[in-house]
Amino acid sequence: MRKLMTAGFVLLLAMPLHAELTIEITQGVDNPVPIAVVPFSLPESAKVDVDMAKIVEDDLRLSGEFSAMSRGDMLSTPDNAADVYFRDWRALGMDYVLVAKVENEFGASFTARYALLDVNGQKEILSGAHHGTDGDFRAMAHAISDDIYEKLTNVKGAFSTKLLYVSAKRDRKTGTRFRLLTSDIDGAGEKVLLDQFEPIMSPAWAPDGEHIAYVSFESTRPAVYMHNIKTGKRRQLTNFRGLNQSPAWSPDGKRIALVLSKDGSPDIYILDIETSELTRLTRHFSIDTEPAWMPDGKSLVFTSDRGGRPQIYSVELRSGRVQRLTFEGDYNARARVLPDGRGIVMVHRADGRFRIALQDFQRGTFEILTDTVLDESPSIAPNGSMLLYATLHKGRGVLAAVSLDGQVSYRLPSLYGDVREPAWSPFLK
Repeated sequence: MRKLMTAGFVLLLAMPLHAELTIEITQGVDNPVPIAVVPFSLPESAKVDVDMAKIVEDDLRLSGEFSAMSRGDMLSTPDNAADVYFRDWRALGMDYVLVAKVENEFGASFTARYALLDVNGQKEILSGAHHGTDGDFRAMAHAISDDIYEKLTNVKGAFSTKLLYVSAKRDRKTGTRFRLLTSDIDGAGEKVLLDQFEPIMSPAWAPDGEHIAYVSFESTRPAVYMHNIKTGKRRQLTNFRGLNQSPAWSPDGKRIALVLSKDGSPDIYILDIETSELTRLTRHFSIDTEPAWMPDGKSLVFTSDRGGRPQIYSVELRSGRVQRLTFEGDYNARARVLPDGRGIVMVHRADGRFRIALQDFQRGTFEILTDTVLDESPSIAPNGSMLLYATLHKGRGVLAAVSLDGQVSYRLPSLYGDVREPAWSPFLK
């Protein structure tokens, strides 16, 4: 395993003026791949204040696996492969060079054409183009980052995905204000989906990337809502007596697992989105909560204290068979399943401290991934490379991320208030 860089290295990425989140890289690999991202050539008609090359540069640096060259050290700034002199870039210690040109096709339609070059091999190894309007430059840059990351790591890039999270800001006069927000993974492009003085909890993405579910107390008691983030249309799914919480979308997007206590103790139910039909999945006097689907849609994992203390269990939908999965420590909760189903991440208590841990079913291993304070609410990137979670930093609620191998980590402190309940989107179409 590669050694880690000294923790404490901080990088603030360029953010819009009123962005909710910033990025602070706290740990990366000790031998990041050197890459030069040459400033993109833009047509005069592109009257937008977006530095696409900087976005790509920051995306790659955010992964912790790449070191981007300072523009001030570049000997030239070509915008096409034919003008790249490999000797110069090799002398500067670069392994790869990215060049790109944005062209105005017609009206507000633009195309960003790029080429990635292997300096040591002295050849072009990747080229492509992304299209959009003058309002899509940031998305086009993230798409280029995805292409490069996949080419150089053999892992699908997730820079074009989104984050969903809840912020809470206290005011002595008006009370605590809760906001449900979505943003790019670098905190840019934020959008407020819900703004109210009642708590918002457990946001979850649907597989289509257009719908979300969450719990809101706006009707004086917890209720589960479905929300289309493109149209803003909302639908209340449940409002039963007692608990209505922890919605989790099935892999096909047709059902939601959730927790209800309308029949007594909290149990796991399955709600059919189209018909509103409810199916009770667990029946136990203990607390069964925090469901998450296995990728095949045939079973769920959930938290239960039926053994005396919170642990993770699985339940088969067809047979109802329940099996305990975790035995390490006296507290494991809020499990989330890796995209390939080979393991789960969870909140684990060890020596009185709450950390995020990974249990690998295939390897039979259990590993603590974080070393921050009061870690909770893990959510996994759709490519399985990173996980997002909520923690405390300097007494405030912040979001943080760590790679599944523990080598890379960063924080996303909020400029608005405490941040909690993160959810990483699926790959977006």
